[in-house]
Amino acid sequence: MKRKMHVLASVVALTMALTACGDKSSNNTASTTTPAASASTSTAKDTITALLPPVSPNFQKNFEQISKDFTAQYPNLTLKIEPASWEDVKQKLDTQVNAGSPPDIAFAGSDSISKYVEQGLLMDITGTATPEMVGDYDKAPLEYMKNGKGLYGFPAYMEVHALGGNREFLEKAGIDWKKVQQNGWTYDEFRQAIKKGVVTENGKTRYGFVFAVKGVAAIDYLGVMAKNAGMPAAFNKDLKYAYTSKNYLGLLKDLRALIDDGSMPKELSSVDAGKRWNMFLTGQTMITGKGLATFENSAKTNNAKIKANDGSAVKDSIPVDYIVLPAPTFQGAKPSSSTVVDGYLTFRGKKEPTAEHKANVVKAAYFLASGKVAATTNNDLFAAGITQSGRKAAESMKIDRMPENVTAVENMLKNATPARPDIPSDLGAKAIKLETEVIVPKFQGLIAGEVTPEAMYEAVKAAAIAAFGDNGIVKD
Repeated sequence: MKRKMHVLASVVALTMALTACGDKSSNNTASTTTPAASASTSTAKDTITALLPPVSPNFQKNFEQISKDFTAQYPNLTLKIEPASWEDVKQKLDTQVNAGSPPDIAFAGSDSISKYVEQGLLMDITGTATPEMVGDYDKAPLEYMKNGKGLYGFPAYMEVHALGGNREFLEKAGIDWKKVQQNGWTYDEFRQAIKKGVVTENGKTRYGFVFAVKGVAAIDYLGVMAKNAGMPAAFNKDLKYAYTSKNYLGLLKDLRALIDDGSMPKELSSVDAGKRWNMFLTGQTMITGKGLATFENSAKTNNAKIKANDGSAVKDSIPVDYIVLPAPTFQGAKPSSSTVVDGYLTFRGKKEPTAEHKANVVKAAYFLASGKVAATTNNDLFAAGITQSGRKAAESMKIDRMPENVTAVENMLKNATPARPDIPSDLGAKAIKLETEVIVPKFQGLIAGEVTPEAMYEAVKAAAIAAFGDNGIVKD
């Protein structure tokens, strides 16, 4: 899942901003509807386009109703939604951006903001979003949608990339998962725990840990763990590239060791997100990653299908109590939970949009990211609300979550990686390019046993010096 932005928030400030009530002016009132953008009072007909993936399991099923509700609130406006899969949404968006004709709104990770800012087609809505809109959000997630002084959309949710465990297997291995949820664990503790989770029965092996790493998913694994290894972002506070640190080499060695231990499959490089989840539900691994809160919901749904003898349950799956677990910390580093803030980015074409169209795009982006739409989507994801209007709308919606998992997520959010809107867009774009061209293929090679940790580290260091200069990297 990640962030290049404007002022480095302290962990304390971030923690305060993540409290249930948020940090809001007393003049703001919660509502399940969205306030109109005051930047334009035009009643001229206009169409806003949006490219949207399946943000939650039922999100795309609601597209027709979402469009109807939007037009009911703004009779002169039409919200035209183009659905996309998670597999092709990025490619579709990049193709449209490169052609100079992006959609008005696209759902994407906040980590991609710097890249699109550099391409000149993201639309800064700082002067168009109304105070009521901005004030509806908790401060922390909104910071992730910024770069420099610009605001480039509205966040949909702020969640943590956690690990997930099978309660029965954890307890059979003697792992005190409640203690881990509360206090976390070090790499050494984690390494020993997943060794205990390896079991061979009837010629079949259950692994201690499996993480999806096929394709671009490899960077998720490395990114989640790097944050807990003293590198919460690609750049330190002095804007030096961080992945040339000795901690990075140590991390690469540690991650490779988990495979060499036999705690993870040697064929890990072939495991994609679907296979990872299938292995978890069919009892082939004790712990899986990366996990979001919605995985508990997915496991409960499959459990119900098994109980009802429903043929649509995952083949050969077993009942699973999904336990949220933090990622381990490495080399004495402090916990720094990998936060994921995705949202509705606002784009412009090659021509400057009219003030009226810009205001209409803001209305649509905010409509999608707040109130009833946000509440419905976040409840589907088991994600906490980040707007007053969303929390208000969610009060009447039922949600069945394990209390211990709720607390575990809250504990991780207290150590959430802060937003980094201070990282200039040009540095952020270079870091993404380095990640795509060097880190991802080298890490895939490391996972496959084709590249050593030392060789990958030296390749990343050489590429970093070429991109940022010898004085632009961390030397320790």
